[in-house]
Amino acid sequence: MPTLVLGTHNRKKGSELAELVAPLGITVRTLAEYPQALSVIEDGETFAANAERKAIQQARHLNEWVLGEDSGMCVDALGGAPGIFSARFSGPDATDEANNVKLLSDLGKTPIERRTAFYICHAVLATPGGEIAARAEGRCHGRILFEGSGDAGFGYDPLFEIVEYHRTFGELGAAVKRCLSHRARALREMLPQLAATLS
Repeated sequence: MPTLVLGTHNRKKGSELAELVAPLGITVRTLAEYPQALSVIEDGETFAANAERKAIQQARHLNEWVLGEDSGMCVDALGGAPGIFSARFSGPDATDEANNVKLLSDLGKTPIERRTAFYICHAVLATPGGEIAARAEGRCHGRILFEGSGDAGFGYDPLFEIVEYHRTFGELGAAVKRCLSHRARALREMLPQLAATLS
């Protein structure tokens, strides 16, 4: 079976994606192993458009199968923000901590019942020639707490509470996140397509 390149430079995200596709038994690499990888400009207006850019451009450039994904946080009380700007919400040099501070600031004293939000992931598989072979989308619904809790995960995980568990992704840890997260849902939907296409 061919190698599958995960189209991300984010180490934690790459590790999470690698675990999700592990059942396929294929060789998985991240862009960190490709010094010649492109720096794709994510100027699409949707998660789907950005995922396509990452998958198609890297696949053609590397001549490899590439799984590109774009994901982020959408907060209802903020009109869907930060949305596609989730990773750079606090500015071009954004950090997870700065993004979380801005999110809490923007929400202010919004009551808990109006702090509903969802993580979304759009994933795209591109052939070495840059053709789209599969796509999937996953969402995970919860709400934004007034302060962070837990140090597992990354991004907005310490603020994002899964209401049914009364815990944030920062508290629930990797094993639970692999079952419930937006990326997990998207990849579970895509796994049959990945298996059929890559074999």
